[in-house]
Amino acid sequence: MTSGVRLSRSTVSSENLILKSAPLVTGIVHIGLGNFHRAHLAVYTALAMEEAGGNWGISAYSMRNTSLVEAMNAQDCLYSVLEIGPNTEKVVIPGIHTGAHVGTQGAVQIIDQIAEQATKIVSLTVTEAGYYISQTTRGLDIEHPDIQNDLELGVPKTIYGLLAQGFIKRIAAGSSPISVLSCDNISENGRKCQLLLHQFISHLPQSSELEKFLLESTTFPNSMVDRIVPGTEQRHLDVAAKRLTLIDQIPVPAEEFTMWALEDDFAAGRPAWELAGVIFTPDVEKFEVMKLRLLNGAHSLLAYLGALSGHETIPASRFDPLIEKVLTQALYQDYLPSFEIPEAIDADSYIQQLFSRWSNTVLGDKTSRVGTDGSTKLPQRITTPALEAIKLGREPKTLALTVAAWIMCIAPFGDFISGKIADEMKDPAKQKLIEIAARSATIEEYAATFFAESGVFSSELAQSEIFITLVTKYMELIYLQGITKAIESCVN
Repeated sequence: MTSGVRLSRSTVSSENLILKSAPLVTGIVHIGLGNFHRAHLAVYTALAMEEAGGNWGISAYSMRNTSLVEAMNAQDCLYSVLEIGPNTEKVVIPGIHTGAHVGTQGAVQIIDQIAEQATKIVSLTVTEAGYYISQTTRGLDIEHPDIQNDLELGVPKTIYGLLAQGFIKRIAAGSSPISVLSCDNISENGRKCQLLLHQFISHLPQSSELEKFLLESTTFPNSMVDRIVPGTEQRHLDVAAKRLTLIDQIPVPAEEFTMWALEDDFAAGRPAWELAGVIFTPDVEKFEVMKLRLLNGAHSLLAYLGALSGHETIPASRFDPLIEKVLTQALYQDYLPSFEIPEAIDADSYIQQLFSRWSNTVLGDKTSRVGTDGSTKLPQRITTPALEAIKLGREPKTLALTVAAWIMCIAPFGDFISGKIADEMKDPAKQKLIEIAARSATIEEYAATFFAESGVFSSELAQSEIFITLVTKYMELIYLQGITKAIESCVN
């Protein structure tokens, strides 16, 4: 039973609080306040500060989640991270945040905080969609309305507007060095962020001084982040109440497993993250690609095949014998041959660990959550391994099946009913795909028009007759005979 008392610095028990007092100085500005940040970077930073101290408090900004920010501020910026699994009931409260901000006023506050000389790092978790990458040019989607808004230097809607305005003020205050740390699932995320920011800045009147600042005073370390962190549900509120004997309105459920591989390239210092278990390595890209393909790519397959099969959770999808068969095929035949695995990792052991993580029925990660935003996730996960397989004379069957299942989840053809689980998936390309489906007389026309007009995948993959033919084949099987027949065709 709970006491009815809300979580705060005056009510939390000391054994659950990582930091015994709130950090007094903000050293990190974080853009993208959400569950993953709160269970990953925030926890690593709190652990590092407990071991080695430092001025590394985190001031966090959310583009739109007003309710989370209000709850954070009502609880003294405290919340619980609930490790959920068959062998753990651990709860951690990373008392690391110095503030939480949202909306127009929050944007002004976070820009000012970026300009503060005490701020040494700006970190990001904005998902793939938050980088506004054009799959046609592979660069910044400069024509996007949000980007155009930010080029006018109004209230920013993107990371680029926030960073540019913060850096303009930072230059005026003395140009002290700073690092931008991407924690998103993008290959070479630091380098990609740097390139896209340069492209954005080149269109601003202040481009010359900003370019000089980026060249001389900023770094963009690559990183690979890995932890399954579902959305918070009522059952997690109940778990938090039981473990804390306090009311926490914003607990974060997370698996016990966590990994962070990071390039040690910080212009103005960093927390002692190595004391919290971070792997510092010059080979971050290998860890990134491994995770993007083996975990994230397979995760997408589990989500879309699972949704069309009526499986509400990732474990339910993973335990489906037919899906397990095609999942194994995807890992070993389409993904694993497409990259060089890090020397420190044994491929079979890593894959076995993935199956164990996907089996966490206690955590119960939702297929609808994992399947959301497929149009921004799949290009990072599918494109290169598909093209490499085709160049080697192999058909990337499981990759084409993943794309076909995604399309039929988000914007099904004709009278096909994708089901309530697929209906819960959100996607920025959904309306465009619905329009293409509506004016297509056949599945073949739908697939051809999708690849020709949607801009979701690169031109090279979108012009591959082999890949288009495979995707069309699996879309037709899903439409005419159902997802089971499509999977059987793939594995046979």
